[in-house]
Amino acid sequence: MSNVPLLEGCQAWLDGSDIPEPLPASVAVGWSGGADSTALLLLLAGSGYDVQAWHVDHGWHENSAEESLQLARQAKVWGIPFHSVRLNDPLLANREAEAREGRYRAFSALSHEQCLSSICLAHHREDQAETVFMRLLQGSGVGGCQGMSPVRQHGDLKIFRPFLHLSRSQLVMALHRSGVTWLEDASNSDRSLWRNRLRSRTFPAMERAGVNPTALFLRWQRQAVRVASNIRSQVEHLQLDHNRERCSVAWEVWQNLPPPMRVYLLKRMMRKLFGAATVPGRRHILLVEAWMQHGGFGGLDLSRSRLMRKNERLYLVRKA
Repeated sequence: MSNVPLLEGCQAWLDGSDIPEPLPASVAVGWSGGADSTALLLLLAGSGYDVQAWHVDHGWHENSAEESLQLARQAKVWGIPFHSVRLNDPLLANREAEAREGRYRAFSALSHEQCLSSICLAHHREDQAETVFMRLLQGSGVGGCQGMSPVRQHGDLKIFRPFLHLSRSQLVMALHRSGVTWLEDASNSDRSLWRNRLRSRTFPAMERAGVNPTALFLRWQRQAVRVASNIRSQVEHLQLDHNRERCSVAWEVWQNLPPPMRVYLLKRMMRKLFGAATVPGRRHILLVEAWMQHGGFGGLDLSRSRLMRKNERLYLVRKA
């Protein structure tokens, strides 16, 4: 790919990432056209990876289709295969969450279409700090406050985030040094989106008060990772009996666990039934703990499943 601009001196970025395994030789990049994803795309292409650019057009503004064409033309100049999907689903109550789900559906579809099972996303330090802050505000425990994982499996698609240790300013400076331009996403100025309000109002207000919000929430993120690892090490060995329809554990074991460990065990049971991406919501966690305080009699309906005690075992049963 001789037409790809080189981001000089940036190879060490990949070497210093938190990803615990090597990136595959062939990988897609989720490319919005913004500075972060452009830096990731060019770094991987210039480092010898066989890359494709996957773009998702959310249709949030009238110029989005033209921007997709502009990106297609730029990718052709660089010699990078480009694939775009436009989302037509209406965004209702939670635009950010629904848009995120739409992106992952689009990426999964492209994965099957292109026979490519890995994608890199350009989330960086500030994105991670914002994510942790948002989850704290939503009442998440240590599981949610671990933030975005450097590597995770989403169905058949493996997601890598090699830039979580870098700041956005580093990415922007590298593009400036190489003379590379990028698109500014119009949605970044949309104050109806919660993340944008935190980014443009709350974080600057904290900085004016003498607090570095990125450092603060990344410190909590690292602590959450350590606490979650300790919980996992104490619960992972517990024996579960499971098949496609139900998963069970000894009632005495379940009853004697501290609440945070019960949450992790419930997550394990849900994943046995519904797959690796399944997690219990906060509402369900509170329902389970209230049920336990009343003796755990009868059963409790959760999403797609029922939790119940029978013959000294606790069962999570898939609903018909």
